[in-house]
Amino acid sequence: MHMFFRTLLHVLFLSRRKPDLGHYDIARTNFITLPTDLDINRHMNNGVYFSIMDVARFDMLVRNGVWRAFRSKGWYPVVASETITFRKSLSLWQRFTIESKLVGYDDKAVYMEQRFVRPGPDGEPEVYAQGFIRARFLRKSGGTVPVSELIAEFGALEGEGIPEWIERWGADVALPATRAAAPSVWH
Repeated sequence: MHMFFRTLLHVLFLSRRKPDLGHYDIARTNFITLPTDLDINRHMNNGVYFSIMDVARFDMLVRNGVWRAFRSKGWYPVVASETITFRKSLSLWQRFTIESKLVGYDDKAVYMEQRFVRPGPDGEPEVYAQGFIRARFLRKSGGTVPVSELIAEFGALEGEGIPEWIERWGADVALPATRAAAPSVWH
């Protein structure tokens, strides 16, 4: 329940007081590790990282105007796949920043990178964890929003496209569209 209030705090109050962003700018969202974020080892629970990443993505969508456009069109984002790699633990009351950036898209999904950073001993940002998200967009009236429609609304991302390993990861972790059993390593 505390994540719901954290989301409301950012979306309704904090995000609106920050500078606007371009659609493809890096969003920096500040947090602090709360007692409700901790696990039995007294560091941030691995599942909480994903929840806080959600809050940071909403902050980005509000600041770059995408959330307003989505609401007017009846669109909403959903996470199709996500992965995270941990380097260091976040402890109680530590302040950290999540840097959120659109990496690219393919014909079905949008890919984002999110990094948990804190100042290192030299003052430079130190990455504590790094996550990647594959997101799809749905219509409240039903069906999906094609990436081509997103590009028409927000413009194309400049650059070379998504890195090959992210494209491969997205394809490798996608579940089949049918109700058939998903591939499994269980025998």
